Amino acid sequence: MSEQVPTAVAELARPVAEALGLELVDVEFAPGGGRNVLRLVLDREGGISVDHLAKVSRELSDLLDAHDTVPVEYTLECSSPGVNRSLKKPADFNRFCGKEVALRTTTAIEGAKRFAGLLVSAGEGGIEIDDRSHGRLSVPYGLIDDAHYEHDFARDLRGERD
Repeated sequence: MSEQVPTAVAELARPVAEALGLELVDVEFAPGGGRNVLRLVLDREGGISVDHLAKVSRELSDLLDAHDTVPVEYTLECSSPGVNRSLKKPADFNRFCGKEVALRTTTAIEGAKRFAGLLVSAGEGGIEIDDRSHGRLSVPYGLIDDAHYEHDFARDLRGERD
């Protein structure tokens, strides 16, 4: 059940988000522990507001109930991806080319599974990263376990912007 719910919810949530000018970044369903949580991560060019999140929550809540998409009681949480946004789809990697990223792979590449550095490119099959320790590497999407943008707060303090 927990693996099918995010896919079914994403199919209903994506049109709602897009109609509001938002991007559905991720859907997670975490059952158990006395509280089932359905978490949607949404974003928008220029940032997302609490009002945007509240609107999606209201519209989607009724839709999910009407379709009985989640077969147990749950709490719906809508949030922004945060500053260090997760990178999940090729489009996410494309969007963050030229920026600092960190990633973990499922299989070691050149003896390591953790990499951090400049995201050089993102293509159909994978990415190229200029890792601080290992130099330039090609990483297929299928080996990426987790990846996220690494915001440079020091640049903010210096008054520089991306």
